[in-house]
Amino acid sequence: MRRVTVLGSTGSIGVQALEVIEANPHLFEIVGLSAGTNAELLAEQAAKFGVEHTALGTAESVALVHDVETDVVLNGITGSVGLGPTLAALESGATLALANKESLIVGGDLVKAKAAPGQLVPVDSEHSAIAQALRSGTQQEVRRLVLTASGGPFRGRTRDQLKDVTPREALAHPTWDMGLVVTTNSSTLVNKGLEVIEAHLLFDIDYDRIDVTVHPQSIVHSMVEFVDGSTIAQASPPDMRLPIALGMAWPNRVPGVGRPLDWTTASEWTFAPLDSAAFPSVDLAKQVGRAGATFPAVFNAANEQAVLAFHAGRIGYLDILDTIRAVVDLHEPAELTLEGVLDAERWARAAADRILGSR
Repeated sequence: MRRVTVLGSTGSIGVQALEVIEANPHLFEIVGLSAGTNAELLAEQAAKFGVEHTALGTAESVALVHDVETDVVLNGITGSVGLGPTLAALESGATLALANKESLIVGGDLVKAKAAPGQLVPVDSEHSAIAQALRSGTQQEVRRLVLTASGGPFRGRTRDQLKDVTPREALAHPTWDMGLVVTTNSSTLVNKGLEVIEAHLLFDIDYDRIDVTVHPQSIVHSMVEFVDGSTIAQASPPDMRLPIALGMAWPNRVPGVGRPLDWTTASEWTFAPLDSAAFPSVDLAKQVGRAGATFPAVFNAANEQAVLAFHAGRIGYLDILDTIRAVVDLHEPAELTLEGVLDAERWARAAADRILGSR
């Protein structure tokens, strides 16, 4: 029986985590719940599961992690505000099942320095897939990591064909519904760029050994290529409950949490190289990741400002990445501390707003 604290319990990841826990009461017990602003749903969840310890807001979530005796902290908070709770979870000694990729990306070595071996378990489907595939060999036997991308709603379009993309079109993702910012990030492939940075930090693989391939069916969630030419892939129908359950139970699997593939039905899995001319966000993310320090925090914050401006009708679709690049080019890196990250994000949002105001 693992005692679990779910941060961001009212969001998509949190709600699905509670579904997994409810279906497996012999494996998990909820000891703490936190939400950002949805106090009503948080209260309903606490009453349903008999949870006494709850928190509303980021600072309160940090206090909850420190105060509750827990084996696993699932961080399903959205955005870089999850950095404080991520650090608190690692300091507590609990296993951190991390769905809040932004906290690792902006925190970088600050997060890694606090994580004991095996303490940080990824919940993103791509990184969960890599973690599973890596069990097939040693670190020295890994040649490269291959992250899959659905290609989003604009797969196959040229850069010129992206000029007139509307906010509604950007939210029409063919596979996932992930909210305004993340769904838009998937259409620009900024999300995949962030995942490349996350993969580098999680698995200590150089950026020149991390590739992205476009796989529209979203069945193969990522792959590891080994030095003998073998490639190990993790494949399953798209369902976040599988990596969520694995994150909470790692390294054990939870029976019946996901449906298996149907091998009695004909199907096609296709893979294609990423068009870096139309979608340069992955290359920019690698540049930012190599620079390290507070550059990833600036990349992430500038993107969030640009995405909101796009959905407000203030800028065009291609202006999103142009704004990110301009802010990154202006940045003077700061020391990688929690306060340094927060300062860099504030600077990036203000710089992005100035640039957006001039467009």
